[in-house]
Amino acid sequence: MVGITGASGVGIGARLLDVLSSGGHTTHLVLSDAARHILELECTISEEELKARASACWDNDQLWAPIASGSYRIDAMVVAPCSMKSLSSIANGYADTLIARAADVCLKEGRTLVLVPRETPLSLVHLENMVRAARAGARILPACPAYYHHPTTVQQCIDFIVGRVLDVLGLEHQLYKRWHPPSEMLE
Repeated sequence: MVGITGASGVGIGARLLDVLSSGGHTTHLVLSDAARHILELECTISEEELKARASACWDNDQLWAPIASGSYRIDAMVVAPCSMKSLSSIANGYADTLIARAADVCLKEGRTLVLVPRETPLSLVHLENMVRAARAGARILPACPAYYHHPTTVQQCIDFIVGRVLDVLGLEHQLYKRWHPPSEMLE
C-alpha cells in the first residue's frame, strides 16, 4: 500500500508507485486531500494518471476499504511523503483517515510500515512523534538523499530515496549506485 500525504515531495510516492507497479506488485493507493493539491503543483502527471498506475485506489475517507482491516493481507505500507499531521495521527493511534487506519493496522499486525517524513527543520514534537512511531514498529526513512553518487537532478535524489524504501522492503532495484569506497580508502 502506498499512502501519499500532503507534504512537499509527492513525487517520491508517485515514483515508488511506478516502480512497484512496473515490478508486477499489486498496489493500493490512497491520496490525502492535501496530496491531491500538491500533486498539481509539483508533478507533471495528473491524479488520474497516477491512479491508473495502481491496482486499486481508495479515498482517504473510505474507512471501510479492505486495507483498513487486519484480516486483509498486505505485505507492507509506505507513506511517502508523510506529512507531520499524518505522522502525528499514526504515532498516536488517531486513525481518523484511511491512511492512518491502514498504518495502525500494519503496526498492530506487525507488518512493515515505512514512513518518509518530509519536513525541515524538525521541531521537538516532530522528533518525538517519529520516536513514538518507531517504538510502535514503524521504520522512519526521512527524505534525505545521499550525495556520494553525485546526483545532478531532482529525479536522481528521488530515486535514491525510493531505492532506500525498496531496500527496507527487501526488493531489488537499480535506482541508485550503492556506496563503494574508493580503492585508496581501502589501503
